Amino acid sequence: MEHCTFNLPDVQASRPNIAINLTRVGVTNVKKLIEIKRKDKRPVVLISTFDVFVDLPSDRKGANLSRNFEAVDEVLEKILSMPVYEIEQLCSDIAHNLLGRHEYANQAEVRMTSEYMIRRASPATGIKCQEVVNIFAEASAVRGQANDDYFDVKKLIGAEVVGMTACPCAQEIMRDKAANELSELGVDEDTIIKFLEKVPMATHNQRGRGIISIKVAHDFDVSLESIINIIDSSMSSSVYEVLKRSDEKVVVETAHMNPKFVEDCVRTMADNIVKEFPNLPDNAVITIKQTNEESIHRHNAYAERVALMGDLRSEINQY
Repeated sequence: MEHCTFNLPDVQASRPNIAINLTRVGVTNVKKLIEIKRKDKRPVVLISTFDVFVDLPSDRKGANLSRNFEAVDEVLEKILSMPVYEIEQLCSDIAHNLLGRHEYANQAEVRMTSEYMIRRASPATGIKCQEVVNIFAEASAVRGQANDDYFDVKKLIGAEVVGMTACPCAQEIMRDKAANELSELGVDEDTIIKFLEKVPMATHNQRGRGIISIKVAHDFDVSLESIINIIDSSMSSSVYEVLKRSDEKVVVETAHMNPKFVEDCVRTMADNIVKEFPNLPDNAVITIKQTNEESIHRHNAYAERVALMGDLRSEINQY
């Protein structure tokens, strides 16, 4: 007896009832273990989360979402035989692979987030500890109109670092109070000035969260370590997981000798980006954000700057 074979219809390729384009169709929260190589250092193993998307034309009911998983797995398998040094390049490779698999799509996007462990030593006693930094990468690939084999790929790399800020405004109030109290006790003006220069006054503190992201063309690499260092050094002080009493003294003193508004942190990061990345192309997109979680208010303070590297460089080089 002959068996009948049926060709199952490709439901995704059928026409939808409401024929409109969709900007993003894909999968989110895909967990993967990846290994990033480092020159002259041990590799870094990351548990990463991926969001993967393509656009969908109006004449197609659905996307073949299994191809998204295939694209991620295929690129990650290549890591086993070829070293990968940048997470943004990993995202770029996945985005490129997606357009190869989704022939109906014109653009693909990949987002990746992960926790990255950095090693630190406390400022006074040198106690070794580990700190968690949130890192993220993105890539977008757009199919060329003249040549379907050409994909214009842009990639983004960034980090979020926690630090500490000390409020300049409240500190000035306390500084004025201290000067008046010392004057009433008969301390001469020169001694008061010298004292206030050496002993920082009390103020309220915030836990600051600085974010930098840099978006460039696929053939340009940006150092993640440099981004992390820029954010960390742009606040009043670093924070540490483990501190002895002598370490606490250094952290508190450092922060109060370097008070900063939320706006100061963003401007400092911008200045450090220009100094640290002199070779960044003018069309690189720089995004800088700072959130200070207030200790004496219920609200948070926030500042942001988004600019092309060329514009940022021109503004800062004026001064």
